[in-house]
Amino acid sequence: MMRSPWLSAAMLTVVALLGAASIAQAAPATDQTRPPKHHSTLAGTWSGKYGGAFSGTFTLHWTLTRSILRGSITLTNPSGKYSVGGSVHGNAITFGAVGAGATYKGSVSGTSMSGTYQTPQGGGSWSAHKTS
Repeated sequence: MMRSPWLSAAMLTVVALLGAASIAQAAPATDQTRPPKHHSTLAGTWSGKYGGAFSGTFTLHWTLTRSILRGSITLTNPSGKYSVGGSVHGNAITFGAVGAGATYKGSVSGTSMSGTYQTPQGGGSWSAHKTS
């Protein structure tokens, strides 16, 4: 029995579409596995200020691995250098200075970021810009 050319072409089309669909389902979602490009600008040195329950300036040095931030923050009040760790997801950033008892939340846009902080003594706002 001979197949018509139309039937063979239709069968090949169905097979090709099924194969493409299975490849698309098996491929990893690259948008979810790679951090956005702007994250690469987070690593380095940042200078900023804060006000509220505590007021002063800070210098932040950190590295970024995927979405994890690690480094140090030097505060003027309470004066000292503290270890800091945190994460970034999209434009949202969170980090904490355990030795200072402070947690920070905010958003990043290019080479500037801002948000709020909280300590056992109260909270306030902060902002920073990248210096290097």
